[in-house]
Amino acid sequence: MNDWKNNFKRFNAVKGWILDVYPSGPNQITVWIISENGQRVRFVDKYVHRIYVAGSPTDLEELARRISESESVADFRFVEKYADFMEASKKKVLEIDMTDYGRTPFFARKVLRLGGYMKYQLYNVDVPIAQAYLYERDVFPLAHVLAYGKAEQLGYEILDSVESCRYELPSLRSMWLNVNVRREAPITRLSDKIDSITLTYDGESLVISGGDEADKLLGMVEAVKRIDPDIIYTNGGDSFLFPYLAHRALANGILDKFILSREEIPLKAKKGRGRSYFSYGRVYYKAPLRRLYGRIHIDINNTFIYKASGLEGLIEVSRTCRVPLHRAARASIGSIMSSLQLYTAWRDEILIPWKKREPESFKTGWELLVADRGGFIFEPKLGFHTDVIEVDFTSMFPMLMLTRNISAETVLCKCCPNSSLRIPELGYHICQKRRGIVPKTLNLLLRKRLEYKRLVKETADKRLIEAYNLRQSALKWILVTCFGYLGYRNARFGKVDAHIAVCAFARDALLKTAMLAEEHGFEVVHGIVDSLWIKKAGVTPKEVADFCREASNLVNVPLNVEGKYRWIVFLPSKIMPEVPVLNRYYGVFEDGEIKMRGVEARRTDTPPFIKNAQIEMIKVMGGAADYNDFIGKIPEALNVLRKGAERLIAGHIDVNDLLVSKRLSKHPEEYRHHVFQAVAARQLMAAGFDVYPGQTVQYLIVDADNSNPKKRVRAAQLLNTNPRFDVQKYVDMLLEAGETLFSVFGYSMERLRSEVLYGEKQLILN
Repeated sequence: MNDWKNNFKRFNAVKGWILDVYPSGPNQITVWIISENGQRVRFVDKYVHRIYVAGSPTDLEELARRISESESVADFRFVEKYADFMEASKKKVLEIDMTDYGRTPFFARKVLRLGGYMKYQLYNVDVPIAQAYLYERDVFPLAHVLAYGKAEQLGYEILDSVESCRYELPSLRSMWLNVNVRREAPITRLSDKIDSITLTYDGESLVISGGDEADKLLGMVEAVKRIDPDIIYTNGGDSFLFPYLAHRALANGILDKFILSREEIPLKAKKGRGRSYFSYGRVYYKAPLRRLYGRIHIDINNTFIYKASGLEGLIEVSRTCRVPLHRAARASIGSIMSSLQLYTAWRDEILIPWKKREPESFKTGWELLVADRGGFIFEPKLGFHTDVIEVDFTSMFPMLMLTRNISAETVLCKCCPNSSLRIPELGYHICQKRRGIVPKTLNLLLRKRLEYKRLVKETADKRLIEAYNLRQSALKWILVTCFGYLGYRNARFGKVDAHIAVCAFARDALLKTAMLAEEHGFEVVHGIVDSLWIKKAGVTPKEVADFCREASNLVNVPLNVEGKYRWIVFLPSKIMPEVPVLNRYYGVFEDGEIKMRGVEARRTDTPPFIKNAQIEMIKVMGGAADYNDFIGKIPEALNVLRKGAERLIAGHIDVNDLLVSKRLSKHPEEYRHHVFQAVAARQLMAAGFDVYPGQTVQYLIVDADNSNPKKRVRAAQLLNTNPRFDVQKYVDMLLEAGETLFSVFGYSMERLRSEVLYGEKQLILN
């Protein structure tokens, strides 16, 4: 870096923020920087992608001879690296410079074949090139830097820190892109022509509607170039809009001129397809990436982190985990968190395995019984409660992993069999000689999140408070994922033994905390993994604070008060009314905030009308001071049901509020039974839609008991202007929402039907 500084006048130098990074040719990375004076500057940096091969010295010497003339290899050498992250010592490996990163997968598979899939282990093969560049240069997206460029070489002086919580950001120019299509059928097709294009920016809207279709497309290209946004937002840009626009440009013979990037790269016309994947018991669908170069495209229908934490949260995880913005917008939380682990390994000269090879340690049947138990729970005590305080551990699992040094290479390590740090119940030892990759990764995330929470309390500026909250929320999602990722079969630095260890420490911590609560005179009315609901008549804030402080010191994980309930109701199973359900309750805190779990209003497949009615009922009950007051308000809550039923019967309701949203767990044709979501999905396929497992379909229930399954529901996209719906079915769903809340007080479906539909004012269902 001193050479760069000493020759400052000889180089192009820009002080600003890194906006976009992507490979643009063999051994070439393009970097876009927003300068402090507002210019958008393009640099090109030479970057050689390197992979590593481990094996016996003899086998590596043989491999070196065989690849010396390969057109994929620019150079190679022997170096010392940590090839096995489970070992604490370096070993000799073969470092190979690739001539073109695009040839890496082909070359890596060839090496495996040369070794009969047994001789060689490969590393750093499939790390995304843009991320590898960020790791190697030790920079990150939207880092404030002084960049020096000359002859396709780039150097950086970092003026920022990834650990900073009060970082400065450039003024990002954003634009919304919307297209109005002249549809010739119920669904939009690639063959349908463009009616108008609307670009919204800086509070203004530009409507492009004049001329023929080619004029509209070229008008949009010129407008985007003139406005020059850094971020383009779309609804469905990845899944449909961008492929549609590119197809219309192709149809009009102007695809080569249809450029939305800052680079002179036309949008691709190939539609492509996304992928369906299974995670945490559910099937998800992710649309393919539609990339812009020099700009960031955010499809709000294909992003989790932006929806959950806004642009501030997206920028935070992109900076902290060193993932380019466009990729972070679409990547899963696990992939984003994994990037930080990869960077940690890269920095410590630990090679990143191409194929995970670390198996679970052997266990006897008894050891499996003891080990594979998950978190600890206390069954909820059914019914109505007052004087209940909810306390929970702050980032419990990440804190345990950090403070107990839990990582794949530290649990049952080979170097510390006599370690004094032991896992409860199991007796497994944990390494005391080195810090694990996972704890190193979590340290930054936890420190930043705690700092953001502190800043929220101390800051008066509402804009900053919102920004800090969004950032800490984004980090929370990363921390939530880190525990599950420990046991994920494809996690580079995961191992089931480490996952089991966290669960054991968590059980121990919750049990100790519950026992301490009882010593302080509290009754434990519910507990689940990292939260406790404790009850004590006339409890004072000081008593609760003293208990939390003592518990935090006892288990070395912060215990905080979520809140004190005005009242809370723990609900039973619908199938077995005498059996409580772990995560099914509703209540109101003293400040009036409602909290509910496991009820219809929390389900994603509940129609908005039903959801709103249930929330309204809880609000009616919210002011109850005690049990008798609560019971006295139930008739008033039932009046919400009665009014809702009246609206349904009269048809005075927007059908959009009756739409049911269901995620497909498999391809529509693979469903054996005529479940509503499968029927709706098949309707969409017949109409020309692309439907994949993991996608969410919306439908209206039109005749739930029709003998013809195809007529029971109607997909939302295929509804006419005045659709009919199954009044009886929706009334039943409304009553079921009431039964959920009040069944524990004796209000069955039969009683609700009698009092709501056939009371003093009888309602007639047609």
